[in-house]
Amino acid sequence: MKPPVTIEITARDGEARAGTLDTPHGSVETPTFMPVGTKGTVKGLSREELQDIGAGVVLGNTYHLYFRPGREVVREAGGLHGFTGWDGAMLTDSGGYQVFSLAKTRRISERGVEFASVYDGSVHEFTPELATSVQGDLGADIAMVLDECPPANAPHEYHRDSLRRTARWAERCKEAHAGGDQSLFGIVQGGLFPDLRKESLRLTTDLDFPGYAVGGLSVGESRAEMLEVLEQTAPLLPADKPRYFMGIGDPAGILQVIRLGVDMFDCVLPTRLARHGSVLTRDGRLNLRNARFRRDFSPLDAGCDCPTCAGYSRAYLAHLVREDELLGHRLVTYHNVRFVTRLCEEARGHIRAGDFGAWSETWISRYEGRG
Repeated sequence: MKPPVTIEITARDGEARAGTLDTPHGSVETPTFMPVGTKGTVKGLSREELQDIGAGVVLGNTYHLYFRPGREVVREAGGLHGFTGWDGAMLTDSGGYQVFSLAKTRRISERGVEFASVYDGSVHEFTPELATSVQGDLGADIAMVLDECPPANAPHEYHRDSLRRTARWAERCKEAHAGGDQSLFGIVQGGLFPDLRKESLRLTTDLDFPGYAVGGLSVGESRAEMLEVLEQTAPLLPADKPRYFMGIGDPAGILQVIRLGVDMFDCVLPTRLARHGSVLTRDGRLNLRNARFRRDFSPLDAGCDCPTCAGYSRAYLAHLVREDELLGHRLVTYHNVRFVTRLCEEARGHIRAGDFGAWSETWISRYEGRG
C-alpha cells in the first residue's frame, strides 16, 4: 500500500536532488526548508504570511504541545491543521530533541524518557507508544519516531547503546502507529562514528519506514565533521524515499546538505536570529544593532523579493530593533524565513539546470566573504 507521504525525484545534479513531496495536505517542491512552529506557531508570522513566503511544510513539537494546550484540545480542534488553520503540510517532532536539550532534567530507560516539565516541574514519562499516540492526535502529515540524540562528544560505547535502543524504540513506534493519513519516519543516529552510522542505518531501514531523517548532527560537532558524516550516510538511504536532515538553517549549511542529497531540513535559526536583530543576506549576516545602520536607507538585501525589503530601509528596521518594537521583529522574521525559502527555490532551479555544484560554491563564497 502506498504511504500517505511519498517523494518523486525529478532531477539530479551529482547527489543533489529536486523533486516533489506528496502529502495529504498538498504537494511540496523539494529541497525544502521547513519553518519551526514549536508551539503551533512560527514565531511572529501568521499562516497567511507563511503561505505568501512559500513555506511548504511547517513543524510542531510534540513535547511542548503535549503540555500546552494538551493533546485533547488539539484533537478536539481537528488536529494541528484545524487548531492552527494551516492547510499545508505539517511535521511533528517526537520530543526526541528534548531528550538532548533537557538532559539535566530527564532520565532515559528502556521504557522511554522521564521528563521534568519545563512548565511546572511535574514528572512525565514519554514512551515510544505515548509519543506516537500523541502525534496521532496532533495529526501532522509526518510523525517522527522517538529517539535519543546524544551529544557529539559522547563516547563510542554510549552512541552504540543509544542507537540500538533508538532502533528498538522505533520498532515500538511503528507497532503503535495508527497509520491513516499520517506517515511515520525513522531516524538514523550513531554520532560521528562511521561504523555506528552504518549500523543505525541498517537497523532503521530494515523497519521499512516511508521516510528517513539523519539525526544527531548540529549538536556541537564541527561543520566539517557534520558534512563528513552526512556524506557517508545520505547516499545509503533509500533513493526513492524522503531524506530529512534535522536541525540546519544557516544558508551555507542548507546548500551544503542539499549537495549531499537531502530533501528536507528545519531549524529555528532564521526566526531566532530575527528576534535578536540579525539579518540573513547574500553578503552574510547583518546585525542591525550596529551603529553603521542608523543612516543606511538601503533595503536589507537588494536581491530579495520580500515585502520587508521592498518597503522598509535598514535604518528604519535598525531603529525598530534597537527600540525592541514588535514590528521590527516581525518584519525581520518575514525576511529571514523568505530568504531561506527563496534560496531553496533557487537551488531547485540550479539542480534542474545541472549547474548546482558551481552555483552553490559561488553563492557560499560570496556569503562567507570569500567571493
